[in-house]
Amino acid sequence: MIAKIGRSENLYGALAYNNLKVEKENGQILFTNKIIETTNGAYTVAQLTQSFEPYLIANRNTQYHTLHISLNPDPKDKVSDDKYREMAQEYMREMGYGEQPFVVFKHTDIDRSHIHIVSVCVDENGKKISDKFEKMRSMNVCRELERKHHLIPATDKERNQKDKVFRPVDYQAGDIKSQIASVIRHLPNYYQFQTLGEYNALLSLFNITTEKVGGELHGKAQQGLLYIPLDEKGERAGHPFKASLFGKNAGLPALELHFAKCKTSQKDTPTKQTLKSAVTIALQSTDNEQAFKKHLGEQGINVVVRRNDAGRIYGITFIDHNSKSVWNGSRLAKELSANTFHDYWNNDIKPKIKEPAKPVPKLSTSNDADLPTEEPHHFFDFLNTEPKHEDGLIEAFGGLLIPEAQGEDYEEQDFANKMKKKLKKKNRR
Repeated sequence: MIAKIGRSENLYGALAYNNLKVEKENGQILFTNKIIETTNGAYTVAQLTQSFEPYLIANRNTQYHTLHISLNPDPKDKVSDDKYREMAQEYMREMGYGEQPFVVFKHTDIDRSHIHIVSVCVDENGKKISDKFEKMRSMNVCRELERKHHLIPATDKERNQKDKVFRPVDYQAGDIKSQIASVIRHLPNYYQFQTLGEYNALLSLFNITTEKVGGELHGKAQQGLLYIPLDEKGERAGHPFKASLFGKNAGLPALELHFAKCKTSQKDTPTKQTLKSAVTIALQSTDNEQAFKKHLGEQGINVVVRRNDAGRIYGITFIDHNSKSVWNGSRLAKELSANTFHDYWNNDIKPKIKEPAKPVPKLSTSNDADLPTEEPHHFFDFLNTEPKHEDGLIEAFGGLLIPEAQGEDYEEQDFANKMKKKLKKKNRR
């Protein structure tokens, strides 16, 4: 089991993100600790927030007071709700948060069920709870939970592999072909996108772009792809590589099949509405491009803006690393097209949004009736990272974690593929 611990200063956002899953029937509240009960067992974000108010009001010095923890068993583990409740309580107790108010949410919107725990790391007197050696302690607790509940263990080798990430191509580091290969050979296995433009937006996070090329072979028109490394400014930083060098899955025919498959799977997905709500709220809560990108970056959403030579925005794409899906703005919603953002950021023309979002309320000691109970502010602070520059590229998140693909050596794999081809030729003789 893998535990991830995030910290932020936005309690309301962490609760709203998880509660929205519940409202969309993609999650449920499994357990609450020191949370004010409701008559029907259901909660609004405002009602949950009330239980944390005394702790935050007492706090004076800790900026990142909110904890957002996820516990992720192996996908092959079949964990019951009762076992999740027990593990959550044991984990929080062993980590020193057993007497804190916390809420345990179970997420079911992906094949791998897992739980999120939202709490605060300051006690009722406003004092910060020690986080010394937190990562090591968390790993030890996870190993104990695996043993006690008979879960598939995350061995040292597997943990080391899971700590590895795919990072943007560094053209100065050399071996560019292998760097590109390590990214493009796996992205379609984990991310959904429907067009070459959306694929390019995703690739841009890794300092890669692809271009269509055409020609004739034996009198027949042919189309192919070139993969091109980019520098930090998005400009070409080396010669292009043919897609065929990276295997058939990197070529145009395979990608077009992927586009069609994603078009079907994304047709009625609840992810679309969730992402649309996040983008809409970010748009209404900010007044410039940099703030907008930072806002969504804190929720694990990258924004890729495309401009022509005259500086006009002609495309905008959203990459949601939570659902691992890519959406062009106009495909997400008509009112989120490139023109909307160009007019707002350049001409100060306020966008017209069909469903206006309510602002984040300030914490207070007022009654529950004074707090908003609708339209939660969809902030996701779990990543607890800040983009290094206005584009909020993938390196701001420390790279992209793709667990099952880690530890692979492209050159070794390439050699194995060549040997297979030679063996096939030999067998044909």
